[in-house]
Amino acid sequence: MSKKIGRLYSAALTGIDATIIEVEADVNVGLHSFTIVGLGDRSLNEAKERVNSALKNSGIKPPNRENRKITINLAPADIKKTGSHYDLAIALGYLLATKQMRDFESDDKIFLGELALDGRLRPVSGALNIAEKAAREGFAYLFLPRENANEAAAIDGITVVAVEDLRGMIRILEGRCAGERTRFAEGSRRSEAAADLSEIVAQENAKRAIVIAAAGAHNILLLGPPGVGKTFLSRALAGIMPDLTTSESIETTKIWSAAGLSPGGLIRERPFRAPHHTASITALVGGGQDPHPGEISLAHHGVLFLDELPEFQKNVLEALRQPLESGMVHLARAKQSVAFPAKFILIAAMNPCPCGYYGDEIKECKCSAYEVVKYQKKISGPLLDRIDLQVKVGRVTIEALDEGSASARKGETAAAKGIVARARAAQVARRGTLNGEMTSRETGETVALAPDSRSLIAALDTSHFSPRGYYRMLKVARTIADIEGSADVSSRHLAEAFSYRLKDIF
Repeated sequence: MSKKIGRLYSAALTGIDATIIEVEADVNVGLHSFTIVGLGDRSLNEAKERVNSALKNSGIKPPNRENRKITINLAPADIKKTGSHYDLAIALGYLLATKQMRDFESDDKIFLGELALDGRLRPVSGALNIAEKAAREGFAYLFLPRENANEAAAIDGITVVAVEDLRGMIRILEGRCAGERTRFAEGSRRSEAAADLSEIVAQENAKRAIVIAAAGAHNILLLGPPGVGKTFLSRALAGIMPDLTTSESIETTKIWSAAGLSPGGLIRERPFRAPHHTASITALVGGGQDPHPGEISLAHHGVLFLDELPEFQKNVLEALRQPLESGMVHLARAKQSVAFPAKFILIAAMNPCPCGYYGDEIKECKCSAYEVVKYQKKISGPLLDRIDLQVKVGRVTIEALDEGSASARKGETAAAKGIVARARAAQVARRGTLNGEMTSRETGETVALAPDSRSLIAALDTSHFSPRGYYRMLKVARTIADIEGSADVSSRHLAEAFSYRLKDIF
């Protein structure tokens, strides 16, 4: 019998980036063994059991029926392979090596899919990421489970073929039936933020602040007693942000897909993530033995809401400092280093003290001075310095609630969304980036101060701003000017921006 090596292609995920993997299958006569080499993890090494059962239950002679030494090589061998999506390629490689199926042109095809024991294909993570890489590398076809097909079809330049099971895959490759070529069908993942501005009574100052935050991608802290609407305002922020652009949508969906949260299409609405305060560093920032995206990356191009901010572990909060500056989180491990995008708006909410009523005009605070200081010290100065807007949310009277009419403010969210869209368009036209994402150098070049603002700048020097705090205040002032359609930043814009960056917000 002439010797043949089955050779085809799959892909590996490292972070959110894909690498093309060559899958080779070699079969020799000898004592039976089934070995997978190429730096695979446990789920990959278990593929031999899934493949064996899937072949048998698909009516194909499985590897354990004869004395054969089977070697599966995944190249390049120095890249760690994780996951079960290599099953389909391994099974097909075995069939080619044992000549149980006709040869086919494999150089232009990528194969993905986990095999069930009966031969069905189960969905996998990272379909969009792999489709993008395959198209860029010149592959013509991507074969994968039906559940992943629409997501992958969002990428132009590659034909996506949905496959139900192993037998169907064989029939397609041997030309006995035409594969189902998937055309992308638009869909979206609904936002978790359902709050409407019109439902928030009073709190005009806080509403103004979240419009500014949404317009310029600024971080914001809401401080106030329990039950005054901080959570509601936070959810309303995501509702006034514009829908994702196509490039933002693809980048966001790639992160979700790599995390195993495939939406079945492209995410079109801004993500809103609200992790519980018991979240660990790994859950929030990302990581693990095989690094995966955390909550801050799942909130990319969207909103990260941290309720009860002081209740988070201090080391978890401090881990946010670098991503808030760079918009990326870099995770270094002994054998690999990955980077995940993490460009989000942070909106945090907190009470001023453990009981929640420190400084309240009506209800007396029951906390001791020590308890108040200890509670407030849970938020470090460097973290607070990275929050552009720090807003006190006051108590709303029962009388105001009774008189408040949501119907009278029905178009408030739509109006705010229009303001945000116009301000963002002005920023993108000016520098190609939002104000909150500018570097200090870009801020100095962009913020044109009107003559009447110079005297106020000199007065602000007595407030002992850090350089970071000063430039962040300028960014907020620039956003306020953009909202008003002003080319220059006047003293009025600076004064409002300064009111959101008081040195002592407590």
